[in-house]
Amino acid sequence: MNEFNFVYEQENSVRIDKFLAESIDEITRNAVINLIEKGNVTVNDKVVSKSYKLKSHDRVLVLIPEPENMQAEPENIPLDIVYEDDDLLVVNKPKGMVVHPAPGNYSGTLVNALLYHCGDSLSGINGVIRPGIVHRIDKDTSGLLIVAKNDNAHNFLANQISKHSFLREYEAICVGIIKDDSGTIDKPIGRHPVKRKQMAVTATNSKNAVTHYEVIKRFKNNTYLKLRLETGRTHQIRVHLASIGKPVLNDPVYSSYKAVPDFSGQCLHARTIGFIHPNGQYMEFKSDLPDYFKNYLDKLERSN
Repeated sequence: MNEFNFVYEQENSVRIDKFLAESIDEITRNAVINLIEKGNVTVNDKVVSKSYKLKSHDRVLVLIPEPENMQAEPENIPLDIVYEDDDLLVVNKPKGMVVHPAPGNYSGTLVNALLYHCGDSLSGINGVIRPGIVHRIDKDTSGLLIVAKNDNAHNFLANQISKHSFLREYEAICVGIIKDDSGTIDKPIGRHPVKRKQMAVTATNSKNAVTHYEVIKRFKNNTYLKLRLETGRTHQIRVHLASIGKPVLNDPVYSSYKAVPDFSGQCLHARTIGFIHPNGQYMEFKSDLPDYFKNYLDKLERSN
């Protein structure tokens, strides 16, 4: 049973189902309503209805039962495997694919595909829902990530990430013009104080976050960037670029700019990863930009 405790600190009232759907990661509003109807949500120690409007200083308790089946199932989903050996594989994840199962989303993920491809040959350090997953990229971010096939490889790779020696380079198109040819965004990132499914630059309950960037090309209203992660916080590049007023193009969460028509998902691609293999050899891989990214770059070139 997972337990969540909140104290509602806003002055304006809001429906409890809306508040919880925005406050608990990876849970839908329908799932929240189901919890409320089953009596798993209380306010000030009393069961409430889904239409209850929270008031300042209300104490909210949410109990979420463990799913009956916590075992991710193998699914025959095609994988774009860039490299594979007995210790690891490097996968080029398409935009729109979730990395691992979560409440309300137990199929169609990268983990489901990996289980079909690798069978039992995945590290178990992150449990049955995240076998082999050393690091993640967002659902609507495309590009490279590494998967460990055994616990030794997992620990070896995770240690490089924690020491910032694991190379992770992204390319992005942002809204607006970045004037400096290169620079560093060094701002702590933590959970958004109000929109609990989002991250934010904040000094409260945050961790240090560092992103290095280099301008590849400037267009009339956009900048094409290469970005290198020194740390790897959730949504780090998206939050950092938004914090300097240059959000990732078409970011549905961190940008207030109008979305580009017929263009879904943010324009962010994990292009390069480099690491020391458990055998001691340095390895580096680079993926091609996906078609949606290249097509928009061509459009910007034509209008420049």
